[in-house]
Amino acid sequence: MSHSPAPATGAGASARPRSSNAVVAVLALAGIVVSTMQTLVIPIVPELPRLLDASASDAAWAVTATLLAAAVATPVVGRLGDMYGKRRMLLTSLVLLVAGSVVCALSDSLVPMIAGRVLQGLAAAVVPLGISVMRDELPGDRLAGATALMSASLGVGGALGLPAAAFIADNFDWHVLFWTSAALGAVALVLVPLIVPASPARTGGRFDLVGSLGLSAALVSLLLAVSKGADWGWTSATTLGLGATAVVLLLAWGWWELRTEQPLVDLRATARRQVLFTNLASVAFGFSMFAMSLVLPQLIQLPEETGYGLGRSMLTVGLVMAPQGLVMMAMAPLSAAISKARGPKVTLMVGAVIVAAGYGLNILLMSEIWHLVLASCVIGAGVGFAYGAMPALIMSAVPASETAAANSLNTLMRSIGTSVASAVAGVILAQLTTSFGGFPLPSENGFRVVMGIGAGAALLAFALAGFLPRRSAGASAAATTRTPEPSPELTTG
Repeated sequence: MSHSPAPATGAGASARPRSSNAVVAVLALAGIVVSTMQTLVIPIVPELPRLLDASASDAAWAVTATLLAAAVATPVVGRLGDMYGKRRMLLTSLVLLVAGSVVCALSDSLVPMIAGRVLQGLAAAVVPLGISVMRDELPGDRLAGATALMSASLGVGGALGLPAAAFIADNFDWHVLFWTSAALGAVALVLVPLIVPASPARTGGRFDLVGSLGLSAALVSLLLAVSKGADWGWTSATTLGLGATAVVLLLAWGWWELRTEQPLVDLRATARRQVLFTNLASVAFGFSMFAMSLVLPQLIQLPEETGYGLGRSMLTVGLVMAPQGLVMMAMAPLSAAISKARGPKVTLMVGAVIVAAGYGLNILLMSEIWHLVLASCVIGAGVGFAYGAMPALIMSAVPASETAAANSLNTLMRSIGTSVASAVAGVILAQLTTSFGGFPLPSENGFRVVMGIGAGAALLAFALAGFLPRRSAGASAAATTRTPEPSPELTTG
C-alpha cells in the first residue's frame, strides 16, 4: 500500500488553493448549525405534550434524547474521524442532522419526533471534528484564532438560535423549526465538500467496538440519572441504580481501554497533566455557562407581580441572550492573541475570572432587561476566552493522529458539566420557592444561589487551570502545529 505524507501546517498549508478564510467560515457555520439543536425546541417545550399527544414526562424525551445521542456520538465519531478521515465523518454527521430534521418536520407523534431528535444529537461531533480539520489544514498563524472561533460556536449557535426559534414558533407552524434546521444543515452539507479539503492524515487500525459500547452505556446511564433524577426522585431505585451502573461500567471500560492495543480513548494520554486539568476545567466551565441559561429565561418570563420577574415573552428571552453569542464570536481573535502572547493557560484563567465577575454582577443587577443583557455579555466574553483556549491546550498535548478523539472528549466534558448544572439548578430552584397564586415558583434567592454556584464553578475552573503546566507561547504554537509521521496504515484516495 502506498501513501502520501501528511501535509505540514505553516507555509505549505498556506499555499493550498482553498482560502483559509473560506475553510474557517464553512466549518464555523457547520458548528453553529449543529449547536442550535439543543435550543431548537425550547420555545415549544411547554406545547410538546399537546402537539405530540403525549404526557409531559414522555414529551420531555424530545430534549433528553438529543442529549444522550450527542454524548454517545461525540467520542465515537471523533475516534472514527482520526481513523477514517475527519471530513468524511463531518459529512456523515451533517447527513444525520439533515435526516433527523426532516424526520422531525414530518412527525406529529412522539416516536418519530424522538427518533429524529436522536439523529440530530448524533451530529454533535461536528465542532471537535472541525477543530481537528483546522489543525490539519490551516497555516500556523491562523490556527489559534480559527480554533477559538470554532470552539465558541458551541455557545454561539445556542445563543443565536434561541431568538430565531422563538420567532419561528410564534409566527409559523412548529414544523417550520425543523424544516429550517434541515435547510441550514443542507447548506453546510453542500459547502463542506466544496471548500474543506480532505486531509490524508489518518491513523487507520481497528475500531474499538467493545470500548465504544462500554462508554456509550456508561454515559447513557450517567446522564439519564442526572437529567431525570428530579422527575424520578434522587433517592429512587431507578436513579440510584443508573448511577451505580454508570460507575461500574466506567471502571470496567477504563480497565478495558488500558489493556486493548487500539483503544477508543487513550487514557494514558488523557492522564497527562495538561489534558487532564483542561478536561476538568471544561466540566466546571460547562456547568458555569449553562447555569445562566437556566436562570435568565425564568427570570425574564416570570410574572412582574412576583416582584422580581420581568413578565416578558420567550422571544424577549432569545433577544436578551443573542448578544452573548455575538460577544463569544468577537472574543475569538482576542483569545487567540492572548494565547499567543501569554499561553492558553493564561487565557483560560482570564476567562474564568470574567465569568465569575459576570455572575457577581448578575447577583447584584437582575431587575431590568439591560441588567441581564449586560451580565450575559460579560459571562459570554469569559466563556469565549475559555472556549478559545481549550482546543489549544488539548492540541498542544496530543499528537495530530489523536486530535479529533481528544477534542471530542473535551467537548463531552463540557456537555457533562451542562447536564450536571441542569440537575443542580433544578434541585435548588425546586427547594427555594415562593407561593404565587397558590402555585410554587422559584424564589429570587433561589436564582441568586444558582448564580452564586455558577460563579463558584468558574472559580473552580480557575483553580484547576492553575495546575496546568506553564508553557511558552512559542512552545505551544510549535506543539499545536506539529504533524507526526504518517501511519504505515495510511492510504490515499
